[in-house]
Amino acid sequence: MFFMVCVVLSLSGAVPVDTATYKPKPIYGKEAQVIISILNNNHYSKIKMNDSLSSAILDQYVKGLDGSKSFFLKSDIQSFEKYRTVLDDLTQTANVDPAYDIYKVFRARFMERMNYVTQNLVNQQFDFSVDEEYETNREKAPWCNNEVELNDVWRKNIKNQALSLKLSGKKPEEIGKVLTERYERMIKAMRQYNSEDVFTLYMNTITEAYDPHTTYFSPQAADKFKEQMTLSLEGIGARLQTDNDYTKIVEIMHGGPAEKTAILKVNDRIIGVAQGTDGEMVDVIGWRIDDVVKLIKGPKGTTVRLSYLEGVTGLTGAVKEITLVREKIKIEDQQAKKEIVPYQKDGKTLKMGVITIPNFYMDWEAYQKGDPNYTSTSGDVKKLIKELQAEEIDGLAIDLRNNGGGSLAEAIDLTGLFIKNGPVVQVKNSANRIEVGTDDDPAVVYAGPLVVMTNRFSASASEIFAGAIQDYNRGVVVGEATYGKGTVQTVIDLKRFIQPTAGEEVGELKITFQKFYRVTGSSTQHKGVTPDIKLPSALDADEFGESANASALPWDEIRSTMYEKTPIVNKQTLATLNKSYQERVKNDPQLNKFIRETDEVRKNIKTTKVSLNETVRRKEMEEAERLKSNAGLGTKLGDKETGTVATPGLKMEDEYLREGILILTELITNRIG
Repeated sequence: MFFMVCVVLSLSGAVPVDTATYKPKPIYGKEAQVIISILNNNHYSKIKMNDSLSSAILDQYVKGLDGSKSFFLKSDIQSFEKYRTVLDDLTQTANVDPAYDIYKVFRARFMERMNYVTQNLVNQQFDFSVDEEYETNREKAPWCNNEVELNDVWRKNIKNQALSLKLSGKKPEEIGKVLTERYERMIKAMRQYNSEDVFTLYMNTITEAYDPHTTYFSPQAADKFKEQMTLSLEGIGARLQTDNDYTKIVEIMHGGPAEKTAILKVNDRIIGVAQGTDGEMVDVIGWRIDDVVKLIKGPKGTTVRLSYLEGVTGLTGAVKEITLVREKIKIEDQQAKKEIVPYQKDGKTLKMGVITIPNFYMDWEAYQKGDPNYTSTSGDVKKLIKELQAEEIDGLAIDLRNNGGGSLAEAIDLTGLFIKNGPVVQVKNSANRIEVGTDDDPAVVYAGPLVVMTNRFSASASEIFAGAIQDYNRGVVVGEATYGKGTVQTVIDLKRFIQPTAGEEVGELKITFQKFYRVTGSSTQHKGVTPDIKLPSALDADEFGESANASALPWDEIRSTMYEKTPIVNKQTLATLNKSYQERVKNDPQLNKFIRETDEVRKNIKTTKVSLNETVRRKEMEEAERLKSNAGLGTKLGDKETGTVATPGLKMEDEYLREGILILTELITNRIG
């Protein structure tokens, strides 16, 4: 224990004086020194820790502490300039003191703000008839010059929170109680932050300056992960991340409770968590992500309730609530699945096979034991294709939406089901050595018309497969541009380099050491795979995906490898398909509705300013709900409550899949020669 804190906290008066002290353990400097040495010598980018990187690290560390620019003053930022070009030199000499010096200033500012908020704002009766706005995303705002400016930022912040609570039906006394408890928890969480937390934040700032997938794991973080793996705690099947003061859903996992309800979706913001069917809804705005996750997780079979703001209506939307039963996501829920979608065309019923692949999996333990029936993506898909062929399908769609990747070997083997033998991917390491991942099996399991569906969250191994199918002209890629993660990481235990003394522990380093390239020589990094037929997208590449990370490695090219394209898809084919799609854009009511709703989602995602005038805010909420209703969104894009508009021979609730099926039919029919 490095510090002592006052236990008593009374929000009716000033926040107690902060007595915490912070200083690094000697082992931290050794870890930092070793990590820099490993990165300088082994990271794929060959970047060396220098003055330029030092400058970037300083900016990112400050941003990590105060990304909303709501605590530091401009004078604080100016005082940190002395570190701008020396962090590299200091870290390489085992000195991490600047991390603690800067953090001490942040903590002092934090306590000052909490003192101001709890004494002046949480119980204030605001005038909601005044016309003013609050900018919820202050990343590009200037640093405040003085406390007067900071006070106004916080006044608007708390006023916005109070108005949101009022619009959700809370009475004045309830609003004050919620806000008081909210900031009480924030102060408590800050008091639990310790010297190791500071070191972990600083080291991750350094590692992520090399690239966003290079990460430092503290010993405690590793231990917590192992504990969670052994406990019977389950969740809702959603991946979360912090977005300003909110907890945002960034991924809905296949087979989980969230997906099964068909209500929650990516970009929804969780603002409250309650236990059981009648437990008190705990407000989680402003919470650390780890603390929110702890509330959401619990024993399998128990109930958790969430209050949330829909991504489609944004910050001006109404608060919704959902009840979920916690489950463990079973292996079978993560496996590939098939279905047949019938389509009426010219009096004939076409059978469209659809195989959904949640990730690229492989039972490595069974494989090593020599079990010929080990579970794998390619093995499962091969079986599913044969079952679909037995039912005489006319075409096949492979759905890779939200597939975050997995086994590279499985991406290669899966590609091999659709092509003769040949290269699938090139992998280059930090020493510029290139290895080619090749399908050596000349057998083709499926040779018919093929569509591959992708979205912004199709990543890594998904991009290898989709890119290979596209490069071989084997099928048509339909949907959104993929994530753009074209790098490979490995984990290094720092005990290999440091012998900790009694009572000391060291962490681990996940480091990027390889990069993926397509058979054409083009990297999947940053750009991902661009679909042949682009469908409407609410997500911008510079905000969602690899390109959203400033330190992401660049796109580049290497020499193409020798491979033989198929004659199945050519430029004329794609031109015809795109022309037909554009005709549907003009004339298809269902596609038109989907485009409108997607545009509305994009607009709401980009909206960061909210009105603090109650009348205006109510109108904004009503308008958001009206537009959502008119667009036919129901409770989410593509959910079971969403109405559909008749299309001859095909009525579907999932517009992306519907378009994929329509494009697949055109590969089959005589319209394409």
